[in-house]
Amino acid sequence: MSGHSKWATIKHKKGAADKARGKLFAKLIKQVEVAARQGGGDPDTNPTLRTMFQKARDNSVPLDTIWKAVKRGTGEEEGVTYESINYEGYAPGGVAVYVETLTDNRNRTGPEVRALFSKNGGSMAEPGAVAWQFERKGIVVVGGDVEEDDLMLVALEGGAEDITRQGDEWHVTCGPGDTMSVRDAIDAAGIAVASADLTMVPSTLVTIDTTEAAKAILRVIDALDDHDDVQEVYANFDITDDVAAALG
Repeated sequence: MSGHSKWATIKHKKGAADKARGKLFAKLIKQVEVAARQGGGDPDTNPTLRTMFQKARDNSVPLDTIWKAVKRGTGEEEGVTYESINYEGYAPGGVAVYVETLTDNRNRTGPEVRALFSKNGGSMAEPGAVAWQFERKGIVVVGGDVEEDDLMLVALEGGAEDITRQGDEWHVTCGPGDTMSVRDAIDAAGIAVASADLTMVPSTLVTIDTTEAAKAILRVIDALDDHDDVQEVYANFDITDDVAAALG
């Protein structure tokens, strides 16, 4: 994918193995609940909910648990009200970092996110300082054994914008509202989909060509990502193949 860090591929492969299953489930359930609150509880008429619903299913969240989250989001069942707040900042080397959180207490989350930046060599920025460097997109990940021309034809008919090779996978890029229609089109063609999700794609990348620099950046990213209220962390860096190999 144009403008997308190789770290996203590395992180995708690590995925759930790097997190306790309970913490991963909690984040996914929050995303479902907030999507239902913002756009209604019907996945057929709420594209964001449908994407979050499928993301939860892809990660083996029980169906009953997902529907309970939907009902809390729509007010059919009592639950905590989560607020979506985004934070912006910089990792070492001027790398832009965009953090998405869902919180029930912004007075707790804001200072804690700021502390994570500063304690790990980064810095918090004012709203809007780095957001302009990212664009919301849908990403459908497909195994690399499919022919590019076959995937391209199907994906474009489903509403995709582009496909690119990322390691041993294909990443199909589309508008955020087209994510599930693209997934459905690929599925209907008999091509196995590994995942479908919403992401923030950076417009420019900072090349990281030393192990020391990469470790310093990843220290900030990992610390933020481990926070319970943080849903996603995006950054505009691109680790070179040699450095990625050295990191294991």
